Amino acid sequence: MSEISPQSGAAYVRTPLVSMRDVSKQFQAVRALSHVDMDIYPGEVIGIVGDNGSGKSTLVKALAGVYTPDSGSITFEGRPVTISSPVVAQDLGIATVFQDLALSGNLSIVANLFLGREYSKNGFLSDHLMEDEAVKLFRTLKARMPSIRTRVADLSGGQKQSVAIARTMLGNPKVILLDEPTSALSVSQSAEVLNLIQSLRDRGLGVVVISHNLAEVQAIADRIMVMRLGTCVGTFHTPDISYVRLVSLITGSTGDEAPARF
Repeated sequence: MSEISPQSGAAYVRTPLVSMRDVSKQFQAVRALSHVDMDIYPGEVIGIVGDNGSGKSTLVKALAGVYTPDSGSITFEGRPVTISSPVVAQDLGIATVFQDLALSGNLSIVANLFLGREYSKNGFLSDHLMEDEAVKLFRTLKARMPSIRTRVADLSGGQKQSVAIARTMLGNPKVILLDEPTSALSVSQSAEVLNLIQSLRDRGLGVVVISHNLAEVQAIADRIMVMRLGTCVGTFHTPDISYVRLVSLITGSTGDEAPARF
């Protein structure tokens, strides 16, 4: 579905990279998702918030190919798709960074970036080519790194998150899904990751961020989607919703403001 918005007195049509419509998922007796809609636009960060068990991780995993929805539809760049596995998601251009990051601590930064897709020539690894590519990538993303030969185990939490995000960029994705990217990070490390997310948005990617940190979501997201008990209770342009209102929607408390959808 396209969104029509005014700009300079005229109307323009924004076409989402991804549209999820009426998506539901059940695990035995537990209804994890119930008729959820979501759009992801290029050059935008959408934050997904909600309490534990609200369905936000299940929704992202359905888009990442980890789970197959029981019903509903997904379109990518306007065409219907079935995302039956993470490989299918990656081939479409959807990259995911989960909380565990899946990094090898005993390997260097550059080795982690190219793990499984190393550059080689005449049967030998092209170390200098991979190192040059890694330096260019981090420079483009404005991510501060020590020597790219540094072991990942010796990095800070924020630097590890940056390596995991940078690794997804080697596949030239159009959508990046981030699951709690700043959990357990210090304030300064979280700021590094948030700056990196802004760089991804500035490159025209659609970025989805799951987070419990409402202040960070309000600082980085263009729109905020609130999940509760497997349903989407509202999607809001960030300036239009207060912290207090977000909390009330997440917890299910009553308030004077009526939910709005965009």
